[in-house]
Amino acid sequence: MQNSVSPVGNSVLSISTLNRLVRDCLESAFPLTWVGGEISNLTYAASGHVYFSLKDSNAQVRCVMWRNRAQLLGWRLENGQKIEARALVSFYEPRGEFQLNVEAIRRAGQGDLFERFLQLKAKLENEGIFAVDRKRPLPAFPRRLAIVTSPQAAALRDVLTTLHRRAPHVAITLFPTPVQGEGAGAKIAEAIAQAAGSDCDTIILCRGGGSIEDLWAFNEECVARAINASANPVVSGVGHETDFTIADFAADLRAPTPTAAAEMASPDRDALVDRLTQLENHLGRRMDRLLSDQLQRLDWLGARLVHPAERIRQRQRDTDALRTRLQHALRRQTEHGALRLQAIGQRHISARPRPEKLAEALAHLKYRLTRHSQWAISQYSGKLNSLGSSLTQLDPHAVLSRGYTLAIDADGRAVRDASRLSPGDLLKLRFASGSANATINQVVATPEAD
Repeated sequence: MQNSVSPVGNSVLSISTLNRLVRDCLESAFPLTWVGGEISNLTYAASGHVYFSLKDSNAQVRCVMWRNRAQLLGWRLENGQKIEARALVSFYEPRGEFQLNVEAIRRAGQGDLFERFLQLKAKLENEGIFAVDRKRPLPAFPRRLAIVTSPQAAALRDVLTTLHRRAPHVAITLFPTPVQGEGAGAKIAEAIAQAAGSDCDTIILCRGGGSIEDLWAFNEECVARAINASANPVVSGVGHETDFTIADFAADLRAPTPTAAAEMASPDRDALVDRLTQLENHLGRRMDRLLSDQLQRLDWLGARLVHPAERIRQRQRDTDALRTRLQHALRRQTEHGALRLQAIGQRHISARPRPEKLAEALAHLKYRLTRHSQWAISQYSGKLNSLGSSLTQLDPHAVLSRGYTLAIDADGRAVRDASRLSPGDLLKLRFASGSANATINQVVATPEAD
């Protein structure tokens, strides 16, 4: 490996400069790297930083994990633990010590398990086993709960204590199964299938916390498929709140702890009793109010109750009154019809035509028409004679008969001004009787007026 920093010439370096150059070389040459080994010389400082050595059979290296990283670890380191650390190769200048700045830690062997966990999770997620739309709601009032866990598990005692406190009326059936070790996954899946075939309403799958190796039985594919095939909803309460397994994703509801799983699957009897008491009080108030209303209605109906004989007499009085009103109405309608008939007869007599008066009116109109026609003929005859006299005076033939002549040039237009003519022009002269052609020899202009 070639260093990116090298001293210049034979200059003498200070220890601080040398250590800084060594640190720059190391940090630039090595990226973040996973390093595996056994913890020794572990120290938790009051500042929150963690100091330890990481060793194997042939060598060891000093390590430091700063407080902000150590707070995210979630479990406590111990001497002798085999771990894998994601670290940056560095150099502590004040003491001139080579060390690793650790950013993350996992238990040894956890990397392979975690990779298998992610691969199985992706596979089942692609198949839709984790889909939200297939999650089933938990029954609000279960009659029997099934618990799938080990009889020796501490989580079982917590679950039973919680169920006894919250819902002692709910029956419980335990389906025992190993929760750790070789073949535990297949036995867990078998226990889930047995619980699904029983008369239980909800299945609680639970186990206490532990490492990923301890919880690995709940990361097996057969467990996830058994949960998916269950006809009853499954609540997963495996490990602590920070532990996630494939069973958590496949279950209809994931609880952070086994105790929380028991609380989610069971109703709170005290809350139900309080609710029933409230409903009982509410129902009692409603019944009291309903009875009061019905009693009041009964009193009102009793006040309206009339003896049948009195009701018949009332109907007879109503019938007599209606008969009297009908007679009066018929009498008024008859009188009104007679008056209308008399008025129509008078109008008919008035509208009947009388020939003697019509003949007199017709003679008068004939006389007026004759007088008006004679007057109009006289008026229009005089106007016609006047127009005829005016038309006769405007007739050009009448002018020509008095000795005048009409001169027409070659374009067929009447000549009114001699200045428009030139010698040699041809003219056509029209007389009262006949016409003649003429040639202009001389044009005499009209003298200008003084």
